[in-house]
Amino acid sequence: MAVLVRPTLAETASGLVPSFPGGLNAELLMLIVAIVGTTVAPWQLFFQQSNIVDKRLTPRWIRYERIDLAIGIVVVMVGAICIMGAAAFGLAGTDAVGNFTDAGAVARLLHEHVSPTVGALFALLLLDASLIGANAVGLATTYALGDTFGKRHSLHWKLSEAPAFYLGYGVLLAVAAAVSFSPDPVLGVLTQGVQALAGVLLPSATVFLVLLCNDKAVLGPWVNTVRQNIVAGVIVWSLVLLSLSLTAVTFFPDLTTQQLKVFFVAGVVVGALGGLMIYAMQKRVERAEARVMATDLGGLDPAQIWDLESAPRDRALRREVLRQEREIWRTPALDTLERPAWSALRTAGMVALRGYLVLAVVLVGVKVAQTIVG
Repeated sequence: MAVLVRPTLAETASGLVPSFPGGLNAELLMLIVAIVGTTVAPWQLFFQQSNIVDKRLTPRWIRYERIDLAIGIVVVMVGAICIMGAAAFGLAGTDAVGNFTDAGAVARLLHEHVSPTVGALFALLLLDASLIGANAVGLATTYALGDTFGKRHSLHWKLSEAPAFYLGYGVLLAVAAAVSFSPDPVLGVLTQGVQALAGVLLPSATVFLVLLCNDKAVLGPWVNTVRQNIVAGVIVWSLVLLSLSLTAVTFFPDLTTQQLKVFFVAGVVVGALGGLMIYAMQKRVERAEARVMATDLGGLDPAQIWDLESAPRDRALRREVLRQEREIWRTPALDTLERPAWSALRTAGMVALRGYLVLAVVLVGVKVAQTIVG
C-alpha cells in the first residue's frame, strides 16, 4: 500500500521528526498526550504480564518472549509508518490535507484521489488493527477482574469452566462495537478523548508497575536493576510533565510556546534533582539495612557488610549467579504476601499522585466536552 502512493525516503524521514505546527497549544498538547496514550497504553503494560501467565511461560522462556516482543514492536511501528505515509503522500496537494475527520473518511479519500486498491487496503489494515486492539483491551480487563475477584481467567479454560471470564470478555467486545456506531463527529472526539485519558493515566500506572518491579517479596531476583529504574524514572517523569502541561494550558489557555518550553526545561531540572535525591535516600536505606544485619550477626561492623555487598565481582560470575537464582525463583501466592510497609515519603508521593490523577481525568473530560459542544 505504501509503495502504491510513491513515497520519498527524504520526506518520510523528515516527517518522522517531531514538529509543532503553529506552536504548542491546548489542542496540540492533547493530541500529543493522546498519541502517547494510544502508543504506550496503560492496559498494555499489565496485559503483557497476564498474557505471559496465560501462555504458561516459565523463566526459561522469558528471554524468547522478550525477543518476540521486540519483533512485534518493530513490525507494528513499520506498519504505522506505512499507514501514515499512505495518507500523507496519497493525499498531498489535495484539499483533504488538514481536514481529516475519521479513518473511514481517509479511506474514502484515498479511494477517490489515489486508487480503489489503496483505499481498500487502508480500511482493511485499520480494521485488522482495531480487532487486535479490541481483543487485547478486552482480555486485559477480564484478566484484571479475574485476579481481583478470584475467578478463573484464562483462555486455557473451556467456556463451561470459566463462564464469568468469557461473559465479561464478550460484554466488553459488544460495548466496544456499539460505541463504534456513534455519529462520526462524536466518535472522533470520543476516540481522541479516550486516548488522552490513557495518556494521563499512564504515569500512575507506570508508577505502580515500577513499585511492583522493585518489590523483592514478589519478584525476588527479577527486581529492576539500577539502570532499569533510571530508564523507568525518566519515562514516568516525562509522562508526568506532558500531563501537567495539558493541565496548565487547560487552566491558562493564553500560555505561549516559549512559556511552555521554560516549563519543560524547569521540569527536566526538577526531575534530575529528584532522581539524585531518591538515589541518595536509597543508599541511606541500604546502609541502615546493613546496620540491622550487622546487629543480627552478632555485632559485626556495618561497614564490613556494606563493603561486602558492594564489592565488585566478575561480571560473568554475577550473571551466572543471577541466572541460577532466577531459574529457581517462583513468586509466592498473593494471599501469602504481607502488606508492604510504606515510608512517609512514599505515602506522600502516592497521595500526590492520586490527587493529580483525579484532577487530570476531570480536565480531560472537560476538554472533551468543550470540543463536542464546540
